[in-house]
Amino acid sequence: MAPESFDPRLRVKTLGLDFAHPIGLAAGFDKNARRVRSLGALGFSHLEIGTVTALPQRQNPTPNLFRLKDDLALVNRLGFPNEGADAVCARLAARGSQIPVGISIGKSRAVAIDPIESAIEDYVASFRLAKETLKTVRGFVVVNVSSPNTKDLRAMQTAEIAKLLLDAITAENKGDPRVPILLKVAPDLDDAALEALLEVVDISSIDGIVATNTTIARAGLATGADVVAKIGAGGLSGPPLRVRALEVVKRSRARLGASKTIIGVGGISNAADVLAMVRAGADLVQIYTSFIYGGPFLAAALAREIGCEIDRSGAPSLRDLARG
Repeated sequence: MAPESFDPRLRVKTLGLDFAHPIGLAAGFDKNARRVRSLGALGFSHLEIGTVTALPQRQNPTPNLFRLKDDLALVNRLGFPNEGADAVCARLAARGSQIPVGISIGKSRAVAIDPIESAIEDYVASFRLAKETLKTVRGFVVVNVSSPNTKDLRAMQTAEIAKLLLDAITAENKGDPRVPILLKVAPDLDDAALEALLEVVDISSIDGIVATNTTIARAGLATGADVVAKIGAGGLSGPPLRVRALEVVKRSRARLGASKTIIGVGGISNAADVLAMVRAGADLVQIYTSFIYGGPFLAAALAREIGCEIDRSGAPSLRDLARG
């Protein structure tokens, strides 16, 4: 669907970009930017591709993706399989996109975090390629330090290491064009660690955060404990993540104020979930698991539902509806 086909009251302006409505597709679905144009035609306002790494790498051993049907949830331990940032960014630049595209970058599995300088340079190598691509494709970069499926990756969320990483990336972002940068955070950080990380984001020159990634928690599931135990490790996504993702968005907005962009992700299944995220402080939202369960036209359907809610409320825009 063309961006202009959506209700103009749903438009969002953030990151120096225009979005037809707030609902995008989260990273992990189109890892190699092979389906950007077809996914854009389904009605998303934006897509996040990847996560890509500087070095090409295979998926983790199979089985590595599971449905928890009783929870409408997924568990994955794919581990950033991709053709490498060079190939993926070249494909995206060649094919282009009608809607904004986020390029998610992560650490290559073969690169250790000790010494940390090697891991940082690995990220920077991917960032350089992403920045070059965004000269011709409208979009932003997401720095993924929060997947549970790459060994030691989440250690890069500690405030000290995150500052080193973001300082190195923002140093590469000087000059024309400067591209928007977001940091993707985990839902499993305790409040103190989250506050410390948000302080780093606040004082940095990056543009905001994506909250949240998948969780390693397994509490409160309808799926039987024996089934969950048999599946084993991996990141859980879908409705069980909703409450914590919403909490992280609220806390992040309170800490970061109005100047930073927040993309809310986690357990969004219907229009009420979208509005809850926006009311909590999200500028944009992303879906993934509900797209798997709900079908290809879910984003467009959610946008229409929110438009109907605006009609019912009499609010002049999505932002006014959220404030009400």
